[in-house]
Amino acid sequence: MPNALIVWGGWSGHQPEECSEVVSKMLLEDGFDVRVENSTAAFNDDILPGMDLIVPIVTMSSIQKEEVKALCSAVEAGAGLAGFHGQMGDSFRDAVDYQFMVGGQWVSHPGNIIDYRVDVTRPDDPIMQGIDSFDYHSEQYYMHIDPSNEVLATTTFTGDHASWINGVVMPVIWKRRHGKGRVFYSSLGHVAAEFENPAMRTITRRGLNWATRKAA
Repeated sequence: MPNALIVWGGWSGHQPEECSEVVSKMLLEDGFDVRVENSTAAFNDDILPGMDLIVPIVTMSSIQKEEVKALCSAVEAGAGLAGFHGQMGDSFRDAVDYQFMVGGQWVSHPGNIIDYRVDVTRPDDPIMQGIDSFDYHSEQYYMHIDPSNEVLATTTFTGDHASWINGVVMPVIWKRRHGKGRVFYSSLGHVAAEFENPAMRTITRRGLNWATRKAA
């Protein structure tokens, strides 16, 4: 049975506790042994190196140097890391090692909650299989992105809310490696209700499972 650690906290506007409950339920349904904590101190726990999957659900918070070092070391050694929106892509703004591992960092969402399009760019990938491009209503994330990411879906900015980014194509969903660990990220998922979107829910669920440490 694979095990997973969910750590939630930070800005309440992203409903971290509610989102952790949704993710926990999905993982339990998929046969995981799930542990849920609400302090970044869990990243420095002795159990971390043995976790198969780590899911940060923390926005605009801080992390101790020894905690981020332990987290990065666990992923480099093979633990999976997976998450979504600002709960993983805007967790610790002063922790560059964490951002290097995630493969991106949120910087803006012009227009705030708007309608936009998510374009599937890798329909052949198992995470995206059977999912067509779809409309979405949420924050359209503008991010600073690692060019080594394997991008699975993008969005194109219209310039309606920031004219100078008209036509910019921005990654929305990606996967990558960090050492021996697998990393999955989706910028979808501002609040827990967004998991009611079938495409978003399916992609996130598959991403969590893909990132999980695989048996040797």
